[in-house]
Amino acid sequence: MGFPCCHGKKKDGSLRFCVDYRKLNSVTVKDSYPLPRIEDILDQLSGNSWFSTLDLKSGYWQVKLDSKDKEKTAFSIGNGLWQFNVMPFGLCNAPATFERLMEKVLQDILSKICLVYLDDVIVFSKTFEEMMENLREVFLRLRSANLKLNPKKCSLFGREVKYLGHVVSEQGITTDPEKISAVKNWPVPQNRKQLRSFLGFCSYYRKFIKDFSMIAKPLFTLTEHQVKFEWNSSCEEAFEGLKKRLVSSPILSFPKEQGQFILDTDASNHGIGAVLSQVQNGSEKVIAYFSRVLSKAERNYCITRRELLAIVASLKSFHHYLYGRRFQIRTDHISLRWLLSFKDLEGQLARWLERLQQYEFEIIHRKGRLHQNADGLSRRPCSKLGCTYCTKVELKENSVARIILGENSLQEWRNRQMGDPIVSIFLQGKEINERPNLQEVNRDVSAKIYWCYWDALILKDGVLYKRWESPNLKSKIFQIIVPRNFINQVMEEAHDSASGGHFGVNKTLEKIRKRFYWATCKNDVEDWCRSCKTCVARRGPSEKGKSPLQIFDAGFPFERVQMDILGPLPTTAARNRYLLVIIDCFTKWVEAFPLKNFKARTVADIFVKQFVSRHGVPLEVHTDQGKCFESKIFQEMTRLLGIRKTRTTALHPQSDGQVERHHQTILNYLAKFVSDDQKDWDNWIHMYLLAYRSSKHEATGASPAELYFARDLRLPLDLLRGSPPVDEEDNSSEGYMQKLRKKLDNIHKSARQRMNLQSLRSKIRYDRRVRKINFNIDQKVWLYNPRRVRGKSPKLQSNWEGPYKIIKRLSDVVFGIRKSNRHKCKIVHSDRLAPFYNRRLD
Repeated sequence: MGFPCCHGKKKDGSLRFCVDYRKLNSVTVKDSYPLPRIEDILDQLSGNSWFSTLDLKSGYWQVKLDSKDKEKTAFSIGNGLWQFNVMPFGLCNAPATFERLMEKVLQDILSKICLVYLDDVIVFSKTFEEMMENLREVFLRLRSANLKLNPKKCSLFGREVKYLGHVVSEQGITTDPEKISAVKNWPVPQNRKQLRSFLGFCSYYRKFIKDFSMIAKPLFTLTEHQVKFEWNSSCEEAFEGLKKRLVSSPILSFPKEQGQFILDTDASNHGIGAVLSQVQNGSEKVIAYFSRVLSKAERNYCITRRELLAIVASLKSFHHYLYGRRFQIRTDHISLRWLLSFKDLEGQLARWLERLQQYEFEIIHRKGRLHQNADGLSRRPCSKLGCTYCTKVELKENSVARIILGENSLQEWRNRQMGDPIVSIFLQGKEINERPNLQEVNRDVSAKIYWCYWDALILKDGVLYKRWESPNLKSKIFQIIVPRNFINQVMEEAHDSASGGHFGVNKTLEKIRKRFYWATCKNDVEDWCRSCKTCVARRGPSEKGKSPLQIFDAGFPFERVQMDILGPLPTTAARNRYLLVIIDCFTKWVEAFPLKNFKARTVADIFVKQFVSRHGVPLEVHTDQGKCFESKIFQEMTRLLGIRKTRTTALHPQSDGQVERHHQTILNYLAKFVSDDQKDWDNWIHMYLLAYRSSKHEATGASPAELYFARDLRLPLDLLRGSPPVDEEDNSSEGYMQKLRKKLDNIHKSARQRMNLQSLRSKIRYDRRVRKINFNIDQKVWLYNPRRVRGKSPKLQSNWEGPYKIIKRLSDVVFGIRKSNRHKCKIVHSDRLAPFYNRRLD
């Protein structure tokens, strides 16, 4: 790769540049010369009062190409090849080349009297006289390099100028009104491409918009590939909100050498944000805003990790302001002050805190009601159970964790027990040694249980205990009585924490009984374990249903056919890897076609030319949810032929059982006849079809050929017995047709009777294991949805997810469910559903 370089000066004294671009029409390596950041350019204008902007004429065309490299830019318009004499627009190296040229020309005066971004130059000064001198110096440099300006686009001696889409003045930076005016009449986007165009324009000015990421969250969600493009009220509100904020954008101050920087950060469930301010003349001036939406993985973080992520991400964005200076970080999450002093960290938290070591800052906690200038305020406590980072925080700061670990005084236990309306009655009764009146406690189940255990209740150091004789340990244990409002914390530590292990009811109950007691302990533990999302997602719900078998027998040939793709199999000499299998549900007649691929066009073409042309149009075609069967081509083909297209529900192939079971029969046959390399299996398919079509089927009591043709197929086996006898009773065509119709009627009638009997037997046998669960509209359910993720072991995956909500009922066993309003409706079989239970413990 030859980089752009300077080849000295020409006779007139101007600089001469050439470019070596290799493989322009194939792979081109980008020039690594970096373009300056627009923010860095604008920040250097601080402290100036006069500005002039210069624009070069025809930009890249002022850079000549070396004669030996011109051929690499050749193109054809039909009458020969044409080639550029100057550097064309569109080359990936063109911006870096031109930027290098401009910085070479202005290298001694850059950042002193002028700044440059490609062909846009801004000259600045503090006084009018100084501006005159600066312009003279810049013009001389441009003349020496033989660079031409466009006078119509130049603006001289301005107190306020437009530069790089911004308005620059002595007060600071704001958006360009001419650029923003187009936003007022911006039409509502009709597709993802138009929406991305709008968001790209807005993102250029995002540093002027406070809460940009949170305002634009519905629009960014709509650009995702797996989300259906539906413009709703929230999208309209975000669209209008962005336009309003852009039109009325604030003026951001220039950063100054003197004055402490202050970084305000915050995080919410969907995004993080920050505001960078600087103390100037005794007041805080906003320098820039930062915000972004959390990724799918980041949305699973606990609140403490999201708050720390907000600090790390904002420091990365404002690195050029804050590196090497002492500054303050203000947050409304007080736990961060403790986390930054924690020792022996591991994993992501250790990497983040190591990155923070390069900065010199002080973290200051500010209450949420005062912390209104950062994005997405969230003072809600962490809801991520089992989060190792927040567990460490709570063990240090939360009195609940300290009580569980026995690190707090008994006085707190007494205060909590006295705050419970039921426990306090028995605590005070023990203090005066007087048993409460039964009628007084008759109103509550827990109070009745405590009243029955009056003799086992013990008062020690002002705290109420229950004496319990463990049958396993054969010793007495004093269980502390837990107030109702403290049960959740005990259950979380005993079951949900890393030391709890998410074990079952018996193990969790045993841990609690050795330390604590409350009246409904066993029932609460059972409910807690049953409603634990982590446990249910891993092992599956206990109330998994199994619906009764639905019988759907066909009544005549090709009323209903099933089809599926078998493969991939070893690639044969004919390049076949797959097998399209089609079976008639009444006659059990099978067709199998080897395929090179199973694209929708290939499958539809084989179905029409090889199946429909021989057997006619079936009334109904049943398949699974393969892409080839769900494609627009296949759907349009069935519509044109008048075929009713049905499909199985996801992960429930039982309704496509005949063709699924037939795959095993085909593989068993092929395994006995293929060669050692298994690459000739497509040569045996036709013989398999002959063998199967001529064999009696258990369900119908006849072979597929008999049900189809009212006769057996002639096999090589028949050669051993000679020619069959000729029926001479009635050889006329009319007599033959009557006999054939009568024979077919009898065979079909017998087959229907056997199929009904066989289906009834299968249903009786299947329904012995039935456990039907009735689901209702708006009911919350678990969904069985095993997924294979690359890089993750399926043995560590959780196969159940939820909660989903049932939104419609399609049949007794098929339902439509949805996780939230922004998710698509899923059609699933009831065997993949189970009731979802919320935790009701207060």
